[in-house]
Amino acid sequence: MSAAAKTPTDGAIEIAVIGGSGFEGLELGDRVVHPPRESPWGTVPEIAVGDLAGRRVAFAPRHGAGHRMPPHRVNARALLWGLRTLGARVLVSTNAVGGLDARLGPGDFVLTDQLIDRTHGRADTYFDGEPGGAGVQHLPFAEPYDRRLREIAFAVLDDAGERVHPAGTSVVIQGPRFATAAEAAWHRAMGAQLVNMTQLPEAALAAELGFAHLNIAIVTDTDTEHGDTDTDTSATAERVFAVMAGAQPRLSAAVAAIIAAIPADHEPTPRLAPEAVDLIISAQA
Repeated sequence: MSAAAKTPTDGAIEIAVIGGSGFEGLELGDRVVHPPRESPWGTVPEIAVGDLAGRRVAFAPRHGAGHRMPPHRVNARALLWGLRTLGARVLVSTNAVGGLDARLGPGDFVLTDQLIDRTHGRADTYFDGEPGGAGVQHLPFAEPYDRRLREIAFAVLDDAGERVHPAGTSVVIQGPRFATAAEAAWHRAMGAQLVNMTQLPEAALAAELGFAHLNIAIVTDTDTEHGDTDTDTSATAERVFAVMAGAQPRLSAAVAAIIAAIPADHEPTPRLAPEAVDLIISAQA
């Protein structure tokens, strides 16, 4: 079939990628676009589908083109549902994060393994009654992200000579403002190494849908300073986007290399009853 004749339903989509702040595009071969569509949880944004590293991949920027959507208004339920209903079972998400640990410097990769939730008022489950009719489900969430995918990603990035940390706890704040110095100190006292605004409820919703989920975080700043540097690298929007602009080629290469290394038969660990998840996935707007 020619590229011109391709439709968005051609090919089995294996992997979904969500791009965070400063990572709004991914080079895909045979690229086609699913236009926005309605879901039971609001409008699913535009999703690009194409080939990357020999795999069929779906990609969407979390904040939309031009970073139009602030963190607290991202409709994670609609976005994740849209990616899951295309057939993807593995999710690779990227995030710009602040570093709360002096060992983390701007430009470092961190493979997030734990989360602390400080958001409020966000829709954080599919199992809250209608729509879907799946009833209440209590998500096991002790390990938000897939351990095997983290191991694969660490090996890939380490082999590539990247400065990569195999784990990190992220405190997820409401945003869109950055933290005060007192809040940053509190977050460090909690045991967090990272601070972010969108990893939740995204990770919990992905787990409810049965995704095997890998998060790749890039440190952009030291979140109001660690107090051990003469250089001001505290959090500002300008600094975040400047660091991400410089890191984008590395991040694109990292995502492609990791996708190539994910086994085709990698399956997520079941967390909820399959029939309940199927009711959500098959729900109609």
